[in-house]
Amino acid sequence: MTDTVFFRPDGGWVGDVIPFQRDGVFHLWYLFDDREVPKTGMPWHLVTTTDFVHFEDRGLAVPSGGPDAEDFNVYTGSVVIDDDGVAHLFSTAQNPTRRGADGRPLQLVAHAVSTTGLEGWIKHPELTVGAPEGYETGDWRDPFVFRDGDRWRMLVAARHSDGPERRRGTIAQLTSTDLDSWLPIEPLWDPRRYIAHECPDVFRWGEWWYLVYSEFSDAFCTRYRIARSLDGPWLAPDDDTVDARSFYAAKTVERDGRRFFVGWIATREGHADGGAWQWAGTMSTLEATQRADGSLAFHLPDEFLGSFTVPVASGVPVPARLDGTDRFVQSIGDLDLPDTCLLTAEFDIADGTEEVGILLRATADGEEAGAIRLEPRRHRVVFDRWPRTRTGDEQWQISGDVPFVLERPCPLPAGRHRVEVVVSGDILVAVVDRRVALSTRLYRRAGERVGVFVNGGAADLVSLEIRTRP
Repeated sequence: MTDTVFFRPDGGWVGDVIPFQRDGVFHLWYLFDDREVPKTGMPWHLVTTTDFVHFEDRGLAVPSGGPDAEDFNVYTGSVVIDDDGVAHLFSTAQNPTRRGADGRPLQLVAHAVSTTGLEGWIKHPELTVGAPEGYETGDWRDPFVFRDGDRWRMLVAARHSDGPERRRGTIAQLTSTDLDSWLPIEPLWDPRRYIAHECPDVFRWGEWWYLVYSEFSDAFCTRYRIARSLDGPWLAPDDDTVDARSFYAAKTVERDGRRFFVGWIATREGHADGGAWQWAGTMSTLEATQRADGSLAFHLPDEFLGSFTVPVASGVPVPARLDGTDRFVQSIGDLDLPDTCLLTAEFDIADGTEEVGILLRATADGEEAGAIRLEPRRHRVVFDRWPRTRTGDEQWQISGDVPFVLERPCPLPAGRHRVEVVVSGDILVAVVDRRVALSTRLYRRAGERVGVFVNGGAADLVSLEIRTRP
C-alpha cells in the first residue's frame, strides 16, 4: 500500500482508467503506457483504493496478446458482473498490422471472463465483435456495458462510414441477453458534430440520466450530457465540461450515492510548459455533486483533501485588504512552499473587480509565477504563467500576445469565494467554490513562494491556509 498524491506507476504512465467498485473497494484498471519505442503492446494494469489516498499497485491485469494477436493493444473498455457472479471484461483490441476495409488498423471489441473474482481473466477471441455495416472499422472502441432491465446494453465510440469527415462521430449501441451475442441497434446519441466520442459512460442519478464522453474536435476534454431517459434528448448544461484540456478520458464510478470521475492529467512533451500535450499522464479523481437542474459541480474528494493535515506557514499577511482599483497590487509570502501541499484561500471580491488570484511557484518579487486567476467580469477562471514563452531578449520576444494556458467557465458574483489548490511536483489542480475544477502542469519553478493579487478592483483576503502531508 502506498501513499501518493496522484497515482502513477513505476516505469510508466496512466492512460484511460476503467473504474469499478465492489465491496467498498475501487478497482481502477488503466492503460499502462511505457512509452517505449518500438511499441511493446499496451496492457491493462490495476490499482486499488478505498479512499483515493492510499493505493495498492496490483500491476499487470490484462496482458497484450503479443505482436501477432488482434489485441496487441488492449485499449479501453468496461467490467460488469452477471447474475451468476461471473465477471465480464470488455476491451478494445487493436493491432497496427491488421487493417480493415477503410485501410486503417482494425478496432474490435474483445471479451474476457473471470470466475475467480476480478482477476485471472480468460480471453475469448471467438466472442470478438467488429464494426457492423455503416461504421468505420478503424473506429470501434471503448465498449461500455451496463444493465438495462432484462437486457444488457453496450455503447461503443464509433464513426459513421459516410458524411463530413469531422462530423461522423457517434455513440453506437448494441444489446444482448447473455453478454455473448450482440445485436446492433440505433445509436444512443448521434449528434453528427464531433470526430469521435471516446470513453462513453452512462449512469442514472435520481431523475436524471448522464452520458459522459471525451472529444477532440473543437476541444480535447471530457464532457457530459443529461436526459430524462435513455432515449434522450441528450441536453448540454450551461457548462458541459468536467475539467480543462489537461484532464482527459474521465470515466465514472459510484459508491454510497457518491459519483467519482477518474481520469488522467496529461504530461507535456519535453517536460516543458510550452511542450505539446501528450497522451497519458498521472491519475486524478474528481467528485461530482448534483444540482437541482441536473447539472454537475466538481471538487476534490473530501478524503483526499483531509489527508493534508500538517500546517505550513505562508508568510502572507492575513487578513488583508487588496485595493487595486486602478492598478495591480500583490502580496507575496516570504516563505517557500513545500513540494506537495494544499492551499485554501477565501476572497471577498468587490463588485466590478476585474481580476483576483493566487501566484504559485513565484519569485520573491512575484514577477515570474504560475497563476490561478479569477476573472469575475468574464465569468471564468484561468491558469496562466509568466513569462509564457521567451524567444529572445527584446520586448516583442516574450510572447505576451500568446493566450493564457487554460480556462474554465465559472460564475463569480461579488462576495466570498473559496479556492482550493493542490500542488504536487509539476501537477496543479485548482477548484473554485467546490464547483469548477481546473487541472494542469506547471513545470518551470521560477521560485517557491506563494502570493495573492488583485487587478482593476478590490478584494479582501479573508483566509489563507497551507497544509502538507505527514
